[in-house]
Amino acid sequence: MSQSRVPAAADLVLTGGPVHTVDPARSRASAVAVHEGRIIAVGHDEVHALIGPRTEVVDLAGKLLLPGFQDAHVHPQGAGLELGLCHLGDTVDPAEYLRRIAEYADRHPNAEWITGGGWSLEAFPGGAPTAAALDAIVPDRPVFLPNRDHHGAWVNSVALERAGIDARTPDPVDGRIERDGDGRPTGMLQEGAVHLVGRLVPAPTAEEQLAALLRAQSVLHSHGVTAWQDAIVGAYANMTDPAPSYRTALDRGLLTARVVGALWWDRERGAEQIPELVARREELSGDRFRAGTVKIMQDGIAENHTAAMLDPYLTGCGCASGTSGISFVEPGELKKYVTELDALDFQVHFHALGDRAVREALDAVEAARAANGNRDTRHHLAHLQVVHPDDVRRFRALGAAGNLQMLWAAHEPQMDELTLPFLGAERGARQYPFGDLLRAGATLAAGSDWPVSSPDPLQAVHVAVNRVSPDAPDGTPEFLPGQRLDLGTALAAYTAGSAHVNHLDTLTGSITVGKAADLVVLDRDPFAGPPEEIAATRVLETFVDGRRVHAAPDA
Repeated sequence: MSQSRVPAAADLVLTGGPVHTVDPARSRASAVAVHEGRIIAVGHDEVHALIGPRTEVVDLAGKLLLPGFQDAHVHPQGAGLELGLCHLGDTVDPAEYLRRIAEYADRHPNAEWITGGGWSLEAFPGGAPTAAALDAIVPDRPVFLPNRDHHGAWVNSVALERAGIDARTPDPVDGRIERDGDGRPTGMLQEGAVHLVGRLVPAPTAEEQLAALLRAQSVLHSHGVTAWQDAIVGAYANMTDPAPSYRTALDRGLLTARVVGALWWDRERGAEQIPELVARREELSGDRFRAGTVKIMQDGIAENHTAAMLDPYLTGCGCASGTSGISFVEPGELKKYVTELDALDFQVHFHALGDRAVREALDAVEAARAANGNRDTRHHLAHLQVVHPDDVRRFRALGAAGNLQMLWAAHEPQMDELTLPFLGAERGARQYPFGDLLRAGATLAAGSDWPVSSPDPLQAVHVAVNRVSPDAPDGTPEFLPGQRLDLGTALAAYTAGSAHVNHLDTLTGSITVGKAADLVVLDRDPFAGPPEEIAATRVLETFVDGRRVHAAPDA
């Protein structure tokens, strides 16, 4: 039995395992003891000696105990706000979208704007819904509905008129207004064009924002998430800055998770904002919330051809198009910014989806390493949809982690209809190269990007292992099965890997004596069942510092 400063009795003992520790020295145990929020013993029957008259004993009864999951890329406040507004998630039926929008408008007759979001690109031809469909159900108030990835928004004619958008309005440099054959806006805004309308939407009140953050925290705890990295702390497009909500939650003792905030890099500005980021880091960092990361969005998404690619996208006929996506930060300037941020001990969290954006981000990390040496800044690249083979090995060499959104690595309409035809066979075969990154020795972390996709780590792990979506129709082929991960590696990415990225690895990420008792109890041991049933696994209980923050009704 491993022990550390063991008292006469534990506060909490979880026994009857299995316990998957994510600790190479002892990968499996059957009992864990906790005292004052820390793990004091990991072992088997001998841990029972620490059970005293006041010890809470949890009988695992064969259910798996894991370290708490950590989401390395998530947007909790935005997700919580969407859940409280006109929420369009959980379906890809255009008729259902319109029904929900009409119902929400009817239930909120005094709302100046109809907003919310979460709809899927795959629901509409070309991923582009129209203002006309919204005009038919809400003709008298502006409607603004970001899609699930927040790289585009669906608006009605009133919203376009409020923003002064018509056939004469030029596209912003970092976005696109979708238009008909006569140049008139159709009701779909891409990337930077979203802000043309989004800036007019009234901001939620401070209490509404706090309620949204706490609503999201409850959802994340229900999925076993005990820590996360908020991928945008700052004002971006229509997203409100979550920093005040975190500060209020801290002051009121309501923040039960451990959070790293990624301060938003304003791509319309340059190095002059760095002193402001330093000041924000000092202002915001506290006990459960630290703001030592800067988020740089280097490109967009593949579905609307704004992800930055080394070669042009294809057209519908398979020919080279005139676009290869957008690099939001000029690559030479990116190197300078990242080098300066690295010298100031900031971690940089890159949005890098296309192979050109990945290369530009790695080039920036390489420049920082050359100038500053190998500082413990733990830069990481999120999304990694397309990675050129020449760049896979660079992750290990540069100490840059791959932040995987595992749930996306599967055949689905958005992949099969809006992505693969426009990437081509060779480039399409380089998507989500989890296995290649692992074999090359890269550090792997994992995140959901909720509300873009489900916050459930077990759904994502299912896809990483099977390369098939849990709800895929029978007969759906595996998506690039050579890039699958084994279950242990996928779980390690969602625990120890994300803890490493969050600089929380000395405190969390494994069930090890001396670490915080951030733990999750599953309803089964997925290692004992077939891989195709991983997604059926549910979280029963979640603990932070040994305190229960979630319990399912049947726990």
